[in-house]
Amino acid sequence: MNQGKIWTIVNPSVGIPLLLGSVAVTALLVHAAILTHTTWVAAFMQGGTKLIH
Repeated sequence: MNQGKIWTIVNPSVGIPLLLGSVAVTALLVHAAILTHTTWVAAFMQGGTKLIH
């Protein structure tokens, strides 16, 4: 790990949950933004019309 010295400053029992929590919050925010700013995703999730090519 090229950034291994960070654990001499931040305790892993604090840093790892913060890192994983921030990743989870970011993923939830991205998914919420996609659901609220598009029309096709919500329709797809509700079983809307299927596109046939």
